[in-house]
Amino acid sequence: MKVKFWGVRGSIPVPGKTTNRYGGNTSCVEIRPRGGWPIIIDAGTGIRRLGKHLMEERFGEGHGTAHVLISHTHWDHIQGMPFFSPLYRRGNTMHVYARQQQDTHLQAVFASQTEDPYFPVPLSALEAEVQFHELVEGARFTIDQTQVSCTRLNHPWVAMAYRLDCDGAAVVYCSDTAPFTDILLEHEFIARPPLPGQPLPQAMADKLAQMRANLVALCRGADLLVYDTQFTIDEYRQRPHWGHSTPEDALVIAREAGVKTLCLYHHAPMRTDEAQDAILMATRWSARQHGDPFEVVAAYEGLELTLGDDQ
Repeated sequence: MKVKFWGVRGSIPVPGKTTNRYGGNTSCVEIRPRGGWPIIIDAGTGIRRLGKHLMEERFGEGHGTAHVLISHTHWDHIQGMPFFSPLYRRGNTMHVYARQQQDTHLQAVFASQTEDPYFPVPLSALEAEVQFHELVEGARFTIDQTQVSCTRLNHPWVAMAYRLDCDGAAVVYCSDTAPFTDILLEHEFIARPPLPGQPLPQAMADKLAQMRANLVALCRGADLLVYDTQFTIDEYRQRPHWGHSTPEDALVIAREAGVKTLCLYHHAPMRTDEAQDAILMATRWSARQHGDPFEVVAAYEGLELTLGDDQ
């Protein structure tokens, strides 16, 4: 399978001369199984360019099928969906998957995104057929010949990590998540977060430990782990309640899970290309100091990796 990055930023798009090399679009990754339809993870602004590219294939003729896995419905992970060109061609089919919420249906989330006065084309007016699939934590299902597994992450209003197994390889997409040590992030707003390192109530610590164990299990032996590394250690200490990790957190998970390649992802919007280069170099140095056998790379728009039987 091939993995291509179309958007690698977190929080907000940041086009400009200081972000040209890594790119300024928000989260979107395309997984292309050999001979199969695209499986897209997240629909940030990067999905717009991906949609234009797909229209040069069978999607342009109205004969395409796309599967979109949504990690969570925070704005930077869905804001590109209304600009996905295959949605406006009759005959195309799009399947959208995301975690089931107790109070809001998935279709309603995307319908509200295009309601007047926010967007001129309502969801009901799209030409393509759109089907919504609500997932529970720990779900396992297949998309054609690809096995998909998921587990919960530690992020406000709850995000999901996905593992895709196909063509003799596995890729895990893990964005957005905080570490599993200082705070349990669920559906309530935390105005006064605890300081990192403070003791947790036992029930909270147990729940976080189980979430972490489930994530390590999901990542076990993966060929590629794409991991949220938006914060430096100092930034995390200031904002532990924002739900993001550091490169050191990613290294520990990759080490325990025995992955082959770790990819730094969901770069902070204020991070310049030069600053991101420095983070990559520091993370590679830390991995060498621990004797880690896996490769460390940083995601950038246009990065394409070939895994498994396609190599």
